[in-house]
Amino acid sequence: MDFSEFPIARKWPAQHPERIQLYSLPTPNGVKVSIMLEETGLAYEPHLVDFGSNDQMSPEFHSLNPNNKIPAIIDPAGPGGKPLPLFESGAILLYLADKTGRFISSDVAQRYQTIQWLMFQMGGIGPMFGQLGFFNKFGGKDYEDKRPRDRYVAESSRLLGVLNERLEGRAWIMSDEYSIADIATFPWVRNLIGFYEAGDLVGISKYPNVTRALEAFVARPAVVRGLTIPKRGG
Repeated sequence: MDFSEFPIARKWPAQHPERIQLYSLPTPNGVKVSIMLEETGLAYEPHLVDFGSNDQMSPEFHSLNPNNKIPAIIDPAGPGGKPLPLFESGAILLYLADKTGRFISSDVAQRYQTIQWLMFQMGGIGPMFGQLGFFNKFGGKDYEDKRPRDRYVAESSRLLGVLNERLEGRAWIMSDEYSIADIATFPWVRNLIGFYEAGDLVGISKYPNVTRALEAFVARPAVVRGLTIPKRGG
């Protein structure tokens, strides 16, 4: 395929233009897509979008995602055989699930129930955990007033309670079927406990179903691989 119509290819040339092109960073949102690609076995070529160099603000990346956020993809074999550019991790997960017929049910009711839990992650878990991370580990940690941090601690704890209740008697969010809802959710839970160092703050031990499912998630070989893609520094 000729990627010349995509300005992003000038900054990140495609060595394998027949593969899905992934532009990302191994953050909780970024690894959703690398894990999904590893789980499905689709051929792809990862490109590191380096926040340290403000790659995400470059004109080339902006041409693919006007919101200047990772991840984004170009599938050279999109619908009708035409290349499809996509941004927003949830949209990409849905697209790849439909493309492969995996990790989302073909049953209409089950499909929309999976999508509702995907939206729960995107609208709740991701933003709230991210804010808690800011106030606990980054710039916000120096604020003397701890009310902003505690607001996000309380909301993150509430969301974990919702997830813990959902996982009661279930292996995964959608019962015994591993799905895009899990792929979206558990990188954020992992980050909250690990990178954000907020496990004690939210009382993670109160949510045994969540920690049990997280352990199963991070033990999956595709997850192990996807969590480090794209490789940092090159």
